[in-house]
Amino acid sequence: MKEYNKLVRNRIPEIITGDNKKPITHVASEKEFENALVDKLTEEVNEYKSSGDLEELVDIMEVVEAIGYLKGVSLGELNKLKRKKANKRGSFSKRIILERVE
Repeated sequence: MKEYNKLVRNRIPEIITGDNKKPITHVASEKEFENALVDKLTEEVNEYKSSGDLEELVDIMEVVEAIGYLKGVSLGELNKLKRKKANKRGSFSKRIILERVE
């Protein structure tokens, strides 16, 4: 038996059952869900840093979207906020590295 105690995608228990194993799960409270999403975001970012795999970027996006919904913000609203911030402070498209400020 392996312990995980982490947030997983909705179909993971079904997939585990299909492998003739028994998943033990529970539904998170709102606070536990929020904490689990933050942990999942860190996990997915670390996986992307290690692998550079685009699938990990998809996982990061999924977690960000879930955090937004938990906070009552749709993906469309997050994108609107993203554009607003980009208009005010710019994006990362010019690849600028700030070395120091003198």
